[in-house]
Amino acid sequence: MAEVRPKRALGVFDATMIVMGGIVGSGIFINPYVVALHVHTPVLILGAWLMGGGLAMMGAFIWAELATRLPDFGGQYMYLREAYHPLVAFLYGWVLLLVTQTGGMAAVAITFARYFREISGLDFSDGAIAAAALLGLTAINCLGVRAGSNAQTVLMLLRAGAIAVMVLLGLFLGGGELHWSPVLDQPVSFGLIAAIGAAIVPIAFAYGGWQTASFITGEMRNPGRDLSRGLVLGVTGVVVLYLSVNFVCLKMLGAQGLAATKTPATAVMRAILGDRGAWWIAIGIATSTLGFLSQGILTAPRVYYTMARDGLFFESVGRLSPKSGVPVVAIVLQGVMATLIALSGRYEQILNYVVSVDFISFGLTAAALFVVRAKRRGLTGEGVFHTPGHPWTTSVFVLACAGIVASTVSSSPENSLVGLSILAGGIPVYFYWGRWKRRPGGKEA
Repeated sequence: MAEVRPKRALGVFDATMIVMGGIVGSGIFINPYVVALHVHTPVLILGAWLMGGGLAMMGAFIWAELATRLPDFGGQYMYLREAYHPLVAFLYGWVLLLVTQTGGMAAVAITFARYFREISGLDFSDGAIAAAALLGLTAINCLGVRAGSNAQTVLMLLRAGAIAVMVLLGLFLGGGELHWSPVLDQPVSFGLIAAIGAAIVPIAFAYGGWQTASFITGEMRNPGRDLSRGLVLGVTGVVVLYLSVNFVCLKMLGAQGLAATKTPATAVMRAILGDRGAWWIAIGIATSTLGFLSQGILTAPRVYYTMARDGLFFESVGRLSPKSGVPVVAIVLQGVMATLIALSGRYEQILNYVVSVDFISFGLTAAALFVVRAKRRGLTGEGVFHTPGHPWTTSVFVLACAGIVASTVSSSPENSLVGLSILAGGIPVYFYWGRWKRRPGGKEA
C-alpha cells in the first residue's frame, strides 16, 4: 500500500461540531412526544431527558479516555480490536457497513427528501432526491477532510440555529405556562420505574451518535486532547439543546398535549407563526437530516479504511488519496451502498434489525476501558484523560447498555434475532477473509 499520510487538519472546534453533528438529527423535532407517552408530568419528562444526557456524558467520558490512550485511526473499531480480538472489531465494522451506518443514512436521506419536496414543491421521487443528497455529500468528502468537516460544521450551526430560534420564539412569543406539579402521576412503584425505563430507551437513541467522532482521530492535530474535549463539549451542548426543546414543548403544549401530537416542533411553530412557522420548522428538519448525513459520510468510512489496513477488507479501501489524503474508495463505497438501500425502500426494516446489536457494541466498547487499563495498552501517564468516577460510572454505563439490549430484545424478539443473525454471519466471513489473505496470490490486484 502506498504510504500516504492522513492530513491532521482538525482541532477542538471541529471535534465538537462533529460530536454534536453525530447526535442531533431530525429526531429531536419529533421524539419528545414518544417520551411523553411513557411519563406524564413535566418533571418526569425533563428528568428523563436529563438522565439520558447523563448517560451520554458517561459514555463520552469513557470514549474520551480511550481516545487519549489509543489516538489512532478507526476509533471504536480500534478500541474493540485492542481490548478483545480482531474478530470483535471486524464484526462491529461488518454490521456498521452492511446495516447500521448505511441503513441509517438511507432512512435519513429519505426523510430529507420528503421535507425537501414539501419545502420546494419539486416533483421528483423521494429516491432521486435522496440519491442526489447522498452522492453530493460523498463527492464533497472526497475532496478532503477539511472540506467534509467544513460542510458538516456549517450544517451543524444551521441546525443549532433552527433549534435556538424555535426555543426563543416559544419562550417569548408562545403562550402557555409550565406547571411543575404534580411531580409524579402515580405512586412510587415498579410500574413507575418501568415507565421511566421505557422513556429512557428512545432518549438513549436520541443522544446516540457521539461515538462516531472517534473514527476520525487520525486526522486531528492533537488526537487525545482534541477528541476528549470535543466529546465533553459536544455532548454538553446537545444536552442543553434537547432540554430547551422539551421545555418549550411542555410550556406551550403541556404534558398531555405533547403526548397527543406526533410532530411537536411543528405544532409549536404553527401555534406561534401559523403555517409559515410550520414551513420554517420543515426547513430546520431538512437541514438537520442533511447535516446528519454529512457527519456520517465524514466519519464512518475511516472504519472501513482501518479494516482494510488490518487485512480484513479489500486493499483498495485501505488507501488514501495522494491528492486529498482521505480514503476515497471507502467514502464512495459507503455512499453507493446507502444510495442503493435508499432506492430499495428497505431501510426502515433494516434498521429494526440492529437496535439491540448497536447497544451490544456500546457496552463492549465501554467495558474495553477495563481491559485497556489492565493491559496498560496505548498511551499512559500525562495527557491521558481519566474517566470521572471510574470504575463505577463505567459500570453503570455498561449495565445501562445491557438493560437497553434486554428491553429491545423483549419488545422486538424477531427483529433482534435477525440482527444477531446478521452479526453472526460476519464470523465465517472473517475467517474466510483471513485465510484468503494468507494464500499465495490472495491479494487484490
